[in-house]
Amino acid sequence: MRLTILGGGGFRVPLVYGALLTDRGEGRVTDVVLHDTDDSRLHAVRRVLDEQASTVSDAPRVTATTDLDEALRGADFVFSAIRVGGLQGRADDERIALAQGVLGQETVGAGGIAYGLRTVPVAVDIARRVARLAPDAWVINFTNPAGLVTEAMSRHLGDRVIGICDSPVGLGRRIARVLGADPHEAWIDYVGLNHLGWVRGLRVAGRDELPRLLADPHLLGSFEEGRLFGADWLQSLGAIPNEYLHYYYFNRETVRAYQEAGRTRGAFLRDQQADFYARARRADVSALDAWDRTRAEREATYMAENRETAGAGERAADDLSGGYEKVALALMRGIARDERTTLILNVRNRSTLCALDAEAVIEVPCLVDANGAHPVAVDPLPGHATGLVCAVKAVEREILAAAASGSRASAVKAFALHPLVDSVNVARRLVEDYTAVHPGLAYLT
Repeated sequence: MRLTILGGGGFRVPLVYGALLTDRGEGRVTDVVLHDTDDSRLHAVRRVLDEQASTVSDAPRVTATTDLDEALRGADFVFSAIRVGGLQGRADDERIALAQGVLGQETVGAGGIAYGLRTVPVAVDIARRVARLAPDAWVINFTNPAGLVTEAMSRHLGDRVIGICDSPVGLGRRIARVLGADPHEAWIDYVGLNHLGWVRGLRVAGRDELPRLLADPHLLGSFEEGRLFGADWLQSLGAIPNEYLHYYYFNRETVRAYQEAGRTRGAFLRDQQADFYARARRADVSALDAWDRTRAEREATYMAENRETAGAGERAADDLSGGYEKVALALMRGIARDERTTLILNVRNRSTLCALDAEAVIEVPCLVDANGAHPVAVDPLPGHATGLVCAVKAVEREILAAAASGSRASAVKAFALHPLVDSVNVARRLVEDYTAVHPGLAYLT
């Protein structure tokens, strides 16, 4: 089986390859094709993968190319993890938003909109090429903003594109661990959009254990989201929000913390990864060791400003291991081998959430089999959550409209309608400032 990884020079590619090395079953991935526009990054990542495979017999063969069409031909699965504009683009997104007093995080608020506006046209081009060159391939999308990009690609690939994210996986794992349950045996009732969802129940042997957690302030304070949001707020909600909702519920404090930080998250990652790629290309350096050290620092500092604002402390050691690569592997195995499983994924809504139309991509538990991912029936969201989901989905639709038409007015509307942008005039200035620095937004007129 052949897997093509778009963004193959990306820092987290070794996580995916590491997961593939653990799969020894029939029908496993035997060929990996890395595609990237930066040949030097491809070379560095290949050095890491070569070291990973050095002690594994019959490891998947790795090739690399900067030719997108060549990479797609013959693919059974396409894993998309591109970053349009690179980490400098992310740093610019954050800096420009914070200068206007609004959030610049890469998937939430103004920064997420800017990232989406320059990413959607590229993702749509990829989807069209997949449909033409590899019509039987399944696309697994990890490109952020994941829900938005998956919806853009689904207009050309239908249900053959599925979005994944490690955030719900980590949240469910932490809740199960606190409750003494096996995460693999628990049913996690998680509903929303990507980076905008809530755990409303965790069932073990048919019994919902979440009320026990919500009733115990000590238990709530024993894991990351409990410390991040506070026991009182979680008890008021009657649910455990995805960590990214901290940007919404505590927006003023978060924006201030990011403004006061010495450098933004994007700038930190830009500098950190520049150092990694420089070292990984040196013949006298173990690329795998350099990658391991860099990844440990990256994971330990994840959402550091949010945790500092909430007094949440350091991340637990068990939360430093990622998880999206395991979701990707489970998804590929489920489809390729018809190994039926349940995963939280980004798929088209159909009739799952009555407040949204059938084509809207949502993030919910799905049953996976040889025919793809099928969202399960869920109870409606409460009013406050429905309002937030509908507002953000309306923003995503304006981004899609702007990307399709090149309409600057639609781009302004996308910013202005977002719950975390508090003025139409701010929205106009954001569009002006973003188009001034991002060549990928030159299409807006």
